[in-house]
Amino acid sequence: ELVDANSVYYGPLYFLLKAITYIVAIPIFLLLTNFILEWQKREVILEEDINPAKSHLKLYRLTSSNFKYQLLYGILILFIVFIPLDFIIYLLLPGTIDYTIESLTNGNTLNNYLLEPDYLIFLLSVLVIQMSVGIYEESLARGFIAKRGSDFFQKNSAVIISSLYFGLGHFAYFFNPISANYPLWYPLVWFTQTFLVGIILALFILRKKWIFPLIFAHAFNNIISAHVLWNHPNPFIPFSFYLYIPLLIISIVLFIWQFSEIKSAVHIGLQEFRKYFKNNKKIEESTSDKYIRILIDIFIGLLIFVLGFFLIPI
Repeated sequence: ELVDANSVYYGPLYFLLKAITYIVAIPIFLLLTNFILEWQKREVILEEDINPAKSHLKLYRLTSSNFKYQLLYGILILFIVFIPLDFIIYLLLPGTIDYTIESLTNGNTLNNYLLEPDYLIFLLSVLVIQMSVGIYEESLARGFIAKRGSDFFQKNSAVIISSLYFGLGHFAYFFNPISANYPLWYPLVWFTQTFLVGIILALFILRKKWIFPLIFAHAFNNIISAHVLWNHPNPFIPFSFYLYIPLLIISIVLFIWQFSEIKSAVHIGLQEFRKYFKNNKKIEESTSDKYIRILIDIFIGLLIFVLGFFLIPI
């Protein structure tokens, strides 16, 4: 081994290499599959269909004209979605903090940074690790499964499939032996939270075709949450006055400032979500066809999760 598994460098290097691998592997995979399936393509098709790898890489594009908008969306997602949701769960279900840290660290040296007594080492580790996690989780769940999946399934089916995979990827900690010491609804809460967040993020990327805001919000929220875990076993409420209360004040200010934009986004999102449970009139979908479609989506999400659990776990 180049780096000992118990070294403080092990976790950051592992997650950094994993992020780099995903960024490189997904476009290569898309190129190869596109080449293999080329004979199935129509004579006249869109450029994105000709080169899905190029379409995928466009998700990462930052320009001088769109950077400020992407950053604003990332900040809004972080402060309007992630931070309030985590705060509510930690406040109402403080036991989830114990469950989360034990699930992440039990028999897993990759997350030893959460147990690191030196704050500077913890901070440097969490920055590298959670930036990397944000990159590879968003690249896989939203950039690949949701975005590329929408080329083969109905858009909302791709949203549900990717979100189900994302939620189940976090529910998988249920299989950690430590879960036997906790109620079943702890991992169920984790699943529900990530499933709902996954829907929001998938709808965003399919509408805006930008992945940076998702990586930004996801990574920084993980960094904030990691501080809650690092503070364990100290009580959450006193700690929240220093961490979450200032952040929630910013959330309120942003909510008021961008209320019209948020209201519009929520309206569009709910419309899209409701469409999923309605018969698709364009293809004359019957009620029984709709139920079959939903069951197939669930099956595909489960199948991807099972494959990912053994090959590419979240």
